[in-house]
Amino acid sequence: MATAASTQTLPMPKDLRISPLGRVEGDLDLRITLNDGVVSDAWTEASMFRGFEIILRGKDPQAGLIVTPRICGICGGSHLYKAVYALDTAWRTHVPQNATLVRNIAQACETLLSIPRWFYALFAIDLTNKNYAGLAEYDEIVRRFAPFVGTSYEPGVTLSGKPIEVYALFGGQWPHSSFMIPGGVMCAPTLSDVTRAISILDYWQREWLEKQWLGCSVDRWLENKTWADVLAWADENDAQRNSDCGLFLRFAQRAGLDKFGAGCGAYLATGTYFQPELYENPTIEGRNAALINRAAVYDGNAYHDFDHLNVREDTAHSFYRGDKFLHPWHGETDPIDPAEGHKQGKYSWAKSPRYEVPGKGAMPLEVGPLARQVAAGRPDAAAHQDYDPLFLDAIKTAGPSVLVRVMARMHEACKYVKLARRWLDALELHDRFYTKPVEHAEGRGFGSTEAARGSLSDWIVISNGKIENYQVVTPTAWNIGPRDRIGTRGPMEQSFIGSRITDPSDPVEMGHVARSFDSCLVCTVHVYDGKSGRELSQFRVGETG
Repeated sequence: MATAASTQTLPMPKDLRISPLGRVEGDLDLRITLNDGVVSDAWTEASMFRGFEIILRGKDPQAGLIVTPRICGICGGSHLYKAVYALDTAWRTHVPQNATLVRNIAQACETLLSIPRWFYALFAIDLTNKNYAGLAEYDEIVRRFAPFVGTSYEPGVTLSGKPIEVYALFGGQWPHSSFMIPGGVMCAPTLSDVTRAISILDYWQREWLEKQWLGCSVDRWLENKTWADVLAWADENDAQRNSDCGLFLRFAQRAGLDKFGAGCGAYLATGTYFQPELYENPTIEGRNAALINRAAVYDGNAYHDFDHLNVREDTAHSFYRGDKFLHPWHGETDPIDPAEGHKQGKYSWAKSPRYEVPGKGAMPLEVGPLARQVAAGRPDAAAHQDYDPLFLDAIKTAGPSVLVRVMARMHEACKYVKLARRWLDALELHDRFYTKPVEHAEGRGFGSTEAARGSLSDWIVISNGKIENYQVVTPTAWNIGPRDRIGTRGPMEQSFIGSRITDPSDPVEMGHVARSFDSCLVCTVHVYDGKSGRELSQFRVGETG
């Protein structure tokens, strides 16, 4: 890990910040320093202030159900999911099993939407960069993945919308639905709705996931338990070899995507999806045991139980007043002028989330699909919980990288479609979907989920029937947060270091790293020479939200 002594920086260039383009998602400015073509340092600056926590102060406790889904135009359903559980725990509600199933289904379908859309429209198009023109199968990569005209691009992006039709069947609309409410959901699905949902998911699984992406059945893919299994799978037969997944695996290794972008090597998953009969009366204390996709911290060597009380937000290098290190229940969102902040060594609107790991202190942790799948490799899962050793093996044998991070996300398509189908079959349409709660005037709640990009959490404090404090910690903040008070870089900052740039005027390698995290931000890379301090180029990574 970096220390304060190892993070001396050049004066901030005047053109570091850029005008925002993605009004919902905000902007991320990445400044990197090169020494002999290798990245030697990196800074991530979230350059838009949003202040949703300030908006929610003094509002009705249910305002979070309306306001937080507007934080993101892609994962608004995930924001709703964690916001409703924050209130469920604060108000001590009863949630019927049907409601838990519907919430799970909707959350999973939003993530299923994101997987192919992210791969084809955001990540894979960088593989068509001219830097790779000399590699075998480059022409096939261009033929399939070129934006808008690629033979896989169009069906991949088009079919990505099918799972969200299932969300809309239950939620009434997407994005920005508010159908999840404390005590359940505001829907009463019919047999026709459930039948249609099953048909939609089966179509998506058959036409994109199995026919286009895998070239095999979902069940065959899920037989892979080690990274060696995955590599062998890609050459098992022509269908798998010629699938988009098989092509990507071969080409990514030729392009070296398995050699850089490792990151901090420590991971956090707060977990998601509840076993309905185990979470009818949601509590913070009972959350971990009721999870299907488990919560865990992996510090690079050992697992730890997740405890939300160990989360802190550091503002030493963030555009907020003071140098705070607070649990979100006590969190402060007190912005200052960035011009004044730069004088204090601050450089980002993102706070720096940290986790107090027993025996190791406050650590930056990567969140996202790779973190979730590392958590899935923890032994001793309960009967209802996910156990999957594949990506724990991958980071131990191949090491974390851009390639491994991408494959972890694609792997989840198979797991989540099977879960959603199982939950649809379990619905009891004649039973209740809602229990009216008591709206307690005082309380504290915590709600969390795994959005497509990673752990997403709300902390709420209710006093006199109003919101006294509300703090949202997003996966993007976990990953792109700046240095903390002792100078330790954030996970994405660490992931850039050591990468070799082929062409400083077009540093596509930085695009690969940024996109593999899929941060909810537009990214611009500023490239500097480490010896002269001269800016070599600017490169827009593009919007990933």
